[in-house]
Amino acid sequence: MPSPLDLDFIRGLYPSRCWDWAFFENAGGSFVPESVIARVTEYMRETQVQPGAGYEASAKAAERMAAGQRLMAEMVGARVEEVIIGPSTTMNVYVLANALAGVLKPGDEIIVTNLDHEANIGAWRRLADRGLIVREWSLNPETEALEIDTLKGLLSDKTRLVCCSHCSNVLGAINDIAAITRTVHDAGAMVCIDGVAYAPHRALDVKALDVDFYLLSLYKLYGPHVSLLFAKKEHLEGLPGQNHFFLDGQMPLKMNPGGPNHELTAALTGVADYFEALAAHHLDEIPNTFQGRIQAVFGLITDHEQALAMRFADFLASKPNVRWLGPKTGAAAERTPTFSFTVKGRPAAEIPTLLEPAHVAIGQGHFYAPRLLDALGIPSSEGVVRASMVHYNTMEEVERLIEGLDRVI
Repeated sequence: MPSPLDLDFIRGLYPSRCWDWAFFENAGGSFVPESVIARVTEYMRETQVQPGAGYEASAKAAERMAAGQRLMAEMVGARVEEVIIGPSTTMNVYVLANALAGVLKPGDEIIVTNLDHEANIGAWRRLADRGLIVREWSLNPETEALEIDTLKGLLSDKTRLVCCSHCSNVLGAINDIAAITRTVHDAGAMVCIDGVAYAPHRALDVKALDVDFYLLSLYKLYGPHVSLLFAKKEHLEGLPGQNHFFLDGQMPLKMNPGGPNHELTAALTGVADYFEALAAHHLDEIPNTFQGRIQAVFGLITDHEQALAMRFADFLASKPNVRWLGPKTGAAAERTPTFSFTVKGRPAAEIPTLLEPAHVAIGQGHFYAPRLLDALGIPSSEGVVRASMVHYNTMEEVERLIEGLDRVI
C-alpha cells in the first residue's frame, strides 16, 4: 500500500546527510529541517542583539521571537501567554514544581507514576522534602499499563496534582488523557501531562484535553533544542513568579528564569514553515487555520507511521526469544511507533553496535525511565533496545532495520 506521504519531498526538506543512516533513535531527538536551520542562521546573522529596543535590529529580534512563541502556542491550541519556551522539559518541570510548592501546603498530596520519564517524576518526588505527600500510581506489570481504577483508589480530598505521561517513551503506549483528566478534575485536582513522546506523532489541542499543564520537547518535534510548557492562564496568574521580582506581572515570562533563548525561540518559526510546506504539498483542500493544517498533516503522518509500525510489530511477534514491551500491535489507536524490547541471552548493550556496519542507528538503555524497567522486572542497569520511527522514515529503512535485527536475534 503506498504511503500517503511523499517521502522524497519530505526528505528533501532536510540536510542530505541525514539519510546516510537509517535513523531509529528519533525518540531521543528528531532531525531538524532546513527551515529551522535557516531561521537560526538568519537570527544570528541579522539580529544578534538584545531584543525589544526601538532600533531596527532589536525590534526585529523581538518580532522574530514573538512569532516563534505565537506559532507554537497555535500549534498546541493554547493562548500565547500560556506557553513558556524553556531549555528542556526537565527544567520546565523543576520550575513549575518550585512554583507550585509556593501555593501548596504540607500534607497536600501529589500523585506520580512509575511509568513516566524521570522528567515528570523527579521534581515532584523531591517536594516530599517540603512536607508534601507523594503517592505512586503504579502500572499493572501484567498489562504493562496505567489503570484508571488504580488512580481512583489513590485520589482523595487532599490530592492537588496528578502527573502522568500522554505516551510512554519506552512502551509506546498511549494513555487516555482526556479520561484521566476528567477523573482528576472530578476529584478537585489538577493534571500535569508529559507529552514529549506523544507530540511528534499526533496533533495536540490542550484546550480540548482540558489539561492544566502540558509539556513537550520541541527538539523531538523537528525543532531546535528547547521545550514547551503549557499552563492554563488562571494557574499562571496564581503562581509565584520564578523570574526576577519585577517580572511577576508578565506572563509567561514570570515562569521563565532568565527568559527564553533568543535565537532558538525565533527559530521555532521554522517548525511552522516545515509543517506549512507539508500541508501545501500534500493537501488538496488547505484548512484556513494553522492548527487545522497541523491536524490534517498529522492525519497523514499517523497513517504512514502506522504502516511502519505494523511491519515492525509483525517482525517482533515472529521472534519467540524477544520480549517486546508495550501494546503488541502497530495500531495507531494504541501506540506510537516507538518499540522497546530485550532478546533472551543477548545483552541489550551489544545489539545497537552490531547494526552499525549496516548504517542502522537504534538506542539502548533505560531512557530515563528506570523505575518503569525495574517495575517490569528488567534491571534498569541493563536496559532495553529501542527503535523509534517518525514520519520521515521509509519502509525501506524499516526493512533494513529488520534485516539487521534478524541476524542478531
